[in-house]
Amino acid sequence: MLSAAEQMQELRRGAQDVLVEEDLARKLARGKPLKVKAGFDPTAPDLHIGHTVLINKMRQFQQFGHDVIFLIGDFTGMIGDPTGKNATRPRLTPADVEANARTYQEQIFKILDPEKTLIDFNSRWMGAMSSAGMIELAAKHTVARMLERDDFSRRYKSGQPIAIHEFLYPLVQGYDSVALEADVELGGTDQKFNLLVGRQLQADYGQEPQVVITMPLLEGLDGVNKMSKSLGNYVGITDAPGEMFGKLMSISDTLMWRYFELLSFRPAVEVGALKADVAAGRNPRDVKFELAAEIVDRFHGTGTGEKERVEFIARFREGATPDEMPGFTIAAAGGAVRLAAVLKDAQLVPSTSAAYRMLGQGAVRVDGERVGDRDATLAAGATYVVQVGKRSFARVSVTG
Repeated sequence: MLSAAEQMQELRRGAQDVLVEEDLARKLARGKPLKVKAGFDPTAPDLHIGHTVLINKMRQFQQFGHDVIFLIGDFTGMIGDPTGKNATRPRLTPADVEANARTYQEQIFKILDPEKTLIDFNSRWMGAMSSAGMIELAAKHTVARMLERDDFSRRYKSGQPIAIHEFLYPLVQGYDSVALEADVELGGTDQKFNLLVGRQLQADYGQEPQVVITMPLLEGLDGVNKMSKSLGNYVGITDAPGEMFGKLMSISDTLMWRYFELLSFRPAVEVGALKADVAAGRNPRDVKFELAAEIVDRFHGTGTGEKERVEFIARFREGATPDEMPGFTIAAAGGAVRLAAVLKDAQLVPSTSAAYRMLGQGAVRVDGERVGDRDATLAAGATYVVQVGKRSFARVSVTG
């Protein structure tokens, strides 16, 4: 195990806040494995690489010999995290939570060591908590403190309703730390309030307060908004290798360094050397190749990234069509289907309005031919290669 000082230096990398640094230094100096917790509500079936910013930090703790707990919030997931929301979030059914939790377990071991990772579910203790226990927990916090949260405060001032169960979410997340006796909790910067509630509750229950480490929210492919499936600016862990590589190559040269900092496993000194190379005249695209290959290798196996680099060059420098692409079967009513609808159903664009925009920009090809007509259709009974922009392809079979 590295010394406490060496661990501190590495653990600060990419972190936004370490609260409190002196507490973490003291815990590390004891030389005993720490309990490091990060919670994930299974609100969607697939994770994207933005989620892995936290998981990468968990991996780092794991490599230093600490005990990592991947906590699946199957109980909190049924409440719905109100963080950053302007309205009450729809509640998930137990069946939704169970199905999503299963996929999370499959995906996280692309990064974490399965033999050294404890997976737990907060329903284990929250499901057993009595109503009297919940009242006791609720008594640990005040409404005034809850309204210090920006999202609650905005909704309250604007007259937007706040359901009582939403106030329970930070308390339940905080109590998770009590139940697990966590030494460290990781979370995104948007979770800072909730993480500090955990620190406070541990003190109320007579435990040593956890250290809170917040990680930045990874910008999506647009370089502006937080990575999100709903915004279509994400790279999914389960994306096909070619799709993943192409998406990563689409980020800006500036954003590339942010991705290196938060996603790459390269030592900081190596990333610094790459920056120096670019400053000295190296093509940023070639460095971006290295980033994309590293990420693709992580999720699809060593050597896959280099294969995709070769195919990427062939596809976009020589105009070749990829050998492998996602396939879709779409039913046509009346013998034809609108191309704009095909683009959306084949997941080439996030919405029909985006499809019209791509058509208007001349960014759509069908079987290699550019199509710009917003009202264009595809006839039933044939299979088409549909392309949007330079990197997105799909093979679409239209049935009658």
